[in-house]
Amino acid sequence: MLEKALVGDKKYWVWVISLMTVIGVAALFYFKQYNEGLGVTGLGRDVTWGFYIAQLTFLVGVAASAVMVVLPYYLHDYKAFAKITILGEFVAISAVTMCIAFVMVDIGQPFRALNMLLHPSPKSMLFWDTIALNGYLVLNVIISHVTLGAERQGMAPPKWIKPVIILSIPWAVSIHTVTAFLYAGLGARPFWMTAVLAPRFLASAFAAGPALLILFCLILRKVTKFDVGREPVQTLAKIVTYAMAINIFLILMEVFTAVYSGIPEHLEHFKFMYLGLEGNSTMAPWMWVSSILAVLSLIMLLNPKVRRKESLLVVACIAVFMSLWIDKGLALIVTGFVPSVLGAVPTYVPTVTELMISLGIYALGLLMVTVLYKIALSVRGQWVTKRIIETQRSPVKAGN
Repeated sequence: MLEKALVGDKKYWVWVISLMTVIGVAALFYFKQYNEGLGVTGLGRDVTWGFYIAQLTFLVGVAASAVMVVLPYYLHDYKAFAKITILGEFVAISAVTMCIAFVMVDIGQPFRALNMLLHPSPKSMLFWDTIALNGYLVLNVIISHVTLGAERQGMAPPKWIKPVIILSIPWAVSIHTVTAFLYAGLGARPFWMTAVLAPRFLASAFAAGPALLILFCLILRKVTKFDVGREPVQTLAKIVTYAMAINIFLILMEVFTAVYSGIPEHLEHFKFMYLGLEGNSTMAPWMWVSSILAVLSLIMLLNPKVRRKESLLVVACIAVFMSLWIDKGLALIVTGFVPSVLGAVPTYVPTVTELMISLGIYALGLLMVTVLYKIALSVRGQWVTKRIIETQRSPVKAGN
């Protein structure tokens, strides 16, 4: 089916070549980092996880959100998601691939990743996170390949794939839960050591992922003839609304606990994030933008009239996605290190090298989504054409 991705119009190839160019430029920056080490990044003794791991944290949520279309369709037989399920699975495949890529660039020497396989440590949450991510990637590759292949042949998927699909549902929840445990289990980092971190991760995932999927569906309607329909888009919008409301509620609970308790080790992290600490206010403007976007998007989504108007729905989904990207893809990781365990207030700013490599990985993810969607739409178009031909031939056969 990969040959489907090699056929396209001029706009398609301009887009693909543009993404490949960005990936090529990012590869040059990565070779520089590979040769010179992580000293070319903004990381240091105090802030050991930065922009790369923050993107991993955010994208794990995007990947986990595929369960929001898989579960209603396969377990509750919600037919409206028939066209959209494969799109969600392809987003999950691309997101997990980006997660793995961010881990590879963060550890400096990628061959170090083999140590987790050669010397496994079941007591380490990083070990289980590796198992969860790679297992989820394999599950989604198998599911999408089998279901799309069956659709190409005009047949029902084999019965053995149903248990695999059901297994992928709790697995999707596990990848973000285990990632949250990776942070929450670090006793020296009070900002992360909270029982609601995993629920926060899941709530934000079920808001950001479906919001992105809505945007992809509306873009596909604009640039192709493929239309998933109005009902699935509106259903996803309701999911985003509820998930965003829960996410904001959990954040407010975190802020209340830190402020009301007055425990300095916990409160200072929130002061740094929203107000700045000892003259270091690098994160505060970003977090206020994130908070404003979160509240604005929720107000828009709670209004059914606004939610049903797709031009305004696009604005709300972009606001949700950007708000959660700032929260998890920028602030959450860095704030856990500021102040440090010794009370220092370090300043971390991603370097050009980090930003360019990250941009290249996002371009890789978009390229994967583009290619996979091209294959899916080509198969769907082929199936529709086949059905039309069979329908046109049936009256002739009936007359004979």
